Amino acid sequence: MKKMALHWQILIGMLAGVLFGYTMTHFSAGKEIVGDWIKPFGTIFVNLLKLIAVPLIVASLIKGISDLQDISKFKKIGGRTIIIYILTTVVAICIGLTLVNILKPGDGITQETIEKLTTEYAGNSKISARIAEASKQKESGPLQFIVDMVPQNAFKAMSNNKMMLQVIFFTIFLGISMLLVKPSQSKSLKDFFDSLNEVILKMVDLIMLFAPYAVFALLANVVVTSDDADILLALLKYAGVVVTGLLLMIGFYTLLVAFVTKRSPIWFLKQISPAQLLAFSTSSSAATLPVTMERVEEHIGVDKEVSSFVLPVGATINMDGTSLYQAVAAVFIMQVLWPEGLTFSNQITIVLTALLASIGSAAVPGAGMVMLVIVLEAIGFPADKLPIGLALIFAVDRPLDMCRTTINVTGDATVSMIVAKTVGKLGKPKVKDWDDNLKK
Repeated sequence: MKKMALHWQILIGMLAGVLFGYTMTHFSAGKEIVGDWIKPFGTIFVNLLKLIAVPLIVASLIKGISDLQDISKFKKIGGRTIIIYILTTVVAICIGLTLVNILKPGDGITQETIEKLTTEYAGNSKISARIAEASKQKESGPLQFIVDMVPQNAFKAMSNNKMMLQVIFFTIFLGISMLLVKPSQSKSLKDFFDSLNEVILKMVDLIMLFAPYAVFALLANVVVTSDDADILLALLKYAGVVVTGLLLMIGFYTLLVAFVTKRSPIWFLKQISPAQLLAFSTSSSAATLPVTMERVEEHIGVDKEVSSFVLPVGATINMDGTSLYQAVAAVFIMQVLWPEGLTFSNQITIVLTALLASIGSAAVPGAGMVMLVIVLEAIGFPADKLPIGLALIFAVDRPLDMCRTTINVTGDATVSMIVAKTVGKLGKPKVKDWDDNLKK
């Protein structure tokens, strides 16, 4: 009997989790039951993915660089990666601005809804923390994000998943240094990282066996902890604009895949779908990174020399979905609270600020909301209305975060294919199963 494809298993787990969570909302103790007995399994799964993220980046990136044998090839890959990421981010922001200006979701928000949302969320501790974090980011110098990329202690950086850029910097530095010594001197180190890379990828395969059950737990918890249905309904038009923009980005990616790589867009989406579904369930590009790398390398055929650089960098600085969300959210808030600020110059500022913030704030917890504060402050949004503006969108931030993370991961995979194609490193898929070497 043929085994069911992983993406179908995960999708069934997601649907079952939503149905189970909805059912539990009808019981007084439902939220507590899910929180005590179901949610921990989802948390364990996410922790396992985060556990192997740093070792995978280190091993995979060093293997990829050391296999190049030529630093000029790495320079070519790096330059094209950054340029394409910037271009896709600008496209995402422009799509968001176009939709929000045409559909005007802010026009449907009543004063009663504003007051209700303000009462419910304006004093929320998470909103206050995001505003404080954004102020801290704004006060730092324009090159601070480059300073933050260079670690003082490599082991300290590797102990914290939020310092991913520092890990990437150290790993690239180490990999390039290995190329500059005699092959006989670096051989033992290269063999170690080659072996570690294979073992970590096998750990990904084993963790993914648990994925359908984990997404069941994650989605069930999301449903039972969701906000007031009336509030969500009031923000439906705003959420619809964001989701429409994100779907257009999927269309944009598939066009790139079709015209640049000459691969089938449907085939591409099918191969990357397990990573997309996990991104949706976990709302974390970093946690999904091990799965994204496994799917791109084994199921799409991107050479490790490319994927080991493009994907970790993308998980930290490429935020197409989040940038599109910034554009829609910023203009939506202005439509409701500060319509006089909707000038052409301010919208150009939104494009530039959202682009820079997507790079500078990539490793910050709750990056989406922090970036939004930075964007709003850049266009002179009234400071006294800022908490109210964030309160307007806070109720639907979690489900939209799930959607935009999915786009972020899809964008990373798309760019890895494009870069691989342009440097002749896009080959045939070589799928490995978790039990390939198990004696049966």
